[in-house]
Amino acid sequence: MTLVSLSATNVTVYRAPVAATAHPTPADRIPPELLVLGATISVQFGAGLAATLFDDLGPGGASLLRLGFAALIVCVIWRPRPADFRAPGAIRAAVAYGIALGLMNVLFYEALDRIPLGIAVTIEFVGPLGVAVAASRRRLDVVWVVLAGAGIALLGLRSGGTDGLDGVGVAFALAAAACWAAYIVLAQHLGDRVSGTSGLSGGMLIAAVVPIVPGIADGGTALLDPALLAQGFAVAVLSSVIPYSLEFAALRRMAKRVFGVLMSLEPALAAFAGLVVLGQTLSARDVVAIGLVVTASIGAASTDRSARPLGEP
Repeated sequence: MTLVSLSATNVTVYRAPVAATAHPTPADRIPPELLVLGATISVQFGAGLAATLFDDLGPGGASLLRLGFAALIVCVIWRPRPADFRAPGAIRAAVAYGIALGLMNVLFYEALDRIPLGIAVTIEFVGPLGVAVAASRRRLDVVWVVLAGAGIALLGLRSGGTDGLDGVGVAFALAAAACWAAYIVLAQHLGDRVSGTSGLSGGMLIAAVVPIVPGIADGGTALLDPALLAQGFAVAVLSSVIPYSLEFAALRRMAKRVFGVLMSLEPALAAFAGLVVLGQTLSARDVVAIGLVVTASIGAASTDRSARPLGEP
């Protein structure tokens, strides 16, 4: 779940902040492809670290710490101003974006509490892929839909039974996918109304409110434990701060299709993070299913006709 998750498609999110950096930074010396891969790896290992909080805080508590700390850090760094939200519909767009972002995180953590990380991300990836195909008028995209559908169907065959996937977990992942799709569309609307990084900062504040009730219900007084707070802070840094920073540095120098292909590796990297951090192994069927979804996403991204850098309007 990254800042510009549909940049592989014809939807360009947050154009203004991408072009906002006028002076070279140390990150500009690093190839943008490495920055995007670093951002993706950070997100997935952040998710793996978050899963280790579930026994103590539950998915709701982990989501509360992740979004709360992320909102705090982002607002301290980018300092949003009320004046930035004066455009008609700006506040409404920020609220809608924040709710979608908050629900996406809560639902994804609920799924992650029940099914492996790689599978959860694979199912959730249907959201951005669906928006990509819906925004396209190319017949070739039907092929990518069929491939992605076959991958999800393979995972669906595992639902139920003693060795199958948890059906509730799959449902949560699908709900997170729907929120991810909504988040992408709403991010476009917000970026059109609020310049710079203020839109993201304001949306993050709203998102942090979403898990308050489930977070307190799941975590209770454990939310005040210093060790768990430190771990939650680390999750926020890995899952939000580092990826956002790396992507901002990379997007100004990359073509949309290249960024999209790299982002399409998320399900595979999630499976790797699940293995390393959580000791989760996958069956041959799971690997084939993830491969089908990754292939579909790479296909949709690599056949995008736009080759201009994402920072260009």
